[in-house]
Amino acid sequence: MPWSTTRHAALAALAPIVLVPLTGCSPSADPAGPAASPPSAEAAGTSRPAEPPAPIRMDPEFERLEEEFDVRLGVHALDTGTDQVVEFQADERFAYCSTFKALAFGAVLDRTPVDELDRVVTFSEEDLVFHSPVTREHVADGMTLREIGDAALRHSDNTASNLLIEELGGPEGLEEALRGIGDDVTRVDRVAPEMAQAVPGDVRDTSTPRAMTASLRAFALDDVLPEDRRGVLVDMMRANTTGDDLIRAGAPEGWTVGDKTGACGYGTRHDIGVLWPPEGDPVVLAVMSSRDEAGAQYDDALIARATELAVGALD
Repeated sequence: MPWSTTRHAALAALAPIVLVPLTGCSPSADPAGPAASPPSAEAAGTSRPAEPPAPIRMDPEFERLEEEFDVRLGVHALDTGTDQVVEFQADERFAYCSTFKALAFGAVLDRTPVDELDRVVTFSEEDLVFHSPVTREHVADGMTLREIGDAALRHSDNTASNLLIEELGGPEGLEEALRGIGDDVTRVDRVAPEMAQAVPGDVRDTSTPRAMTASLRAFALDDVLPEDRRGVLVDMMRANTTGDDLIRAGAPEGWTVGDKTGACGYGTRHDIGVLWPPEGDPVVLAVMSSRDEAGAQYDDALIARATELAVGALD
């Protein structure tokens, strides 16, 4: 599927300007006497921003899960109300598999007004790749951009996700969009089916649990998207059909979950999501796991158990 510059434009990302206060400047000696001390923050009527709480570490518990399920595990959970974090190997890279589809559709929504989501996109039989249960039925008539996003998020349709990437101008367009929201970790190199290989040690098409929670939060909760477009993304994630046995299975009773699952070769299994308690602020969570053997299977119970540990620690 070519990345046509006439049909699609890469998403432009405006890098934020960061103002950094100068520090470490010592006044020179004054022979007339000591220099006057600057007023304190309290005296000046201001207060310093609160330091984020130290991460909650549950390494022994997560290590036991690694041993029990014979996996490499990464977890990052963020309480958006308190900024409290639970983390375990949160900066290790994993092939992100289909979890990226939530970010890809978020990037498409960032450049597409809601009334333009009804634009029909056409594709051919040659564009179809493995696991395309929805797009396979619409080769003759095409699908709207909204329907393509729905197929990618709710049914993990791989042709739909390739069409989203094409809409952004190719893998480099999606990566540029992620850089624009501050994600300088996630790599986007290929499309399905090559993206799903997940060979250990290959950094292509990888991210970290920490980066995935930050990017998901940006699109699903923060103000990157206008409220109407953010609602489209969140509603689709809440209606996901592929995640009943993962984060949802480990979430406390009564919580609402919107998630995007992922599975690749080498027993790679993930889920990323937003969890809303009955009262209070949402939690953003990424649980990522992989094995070293090419034909290894995964076990959804691992994701549910890790979710239970992480969210329980934030209570």
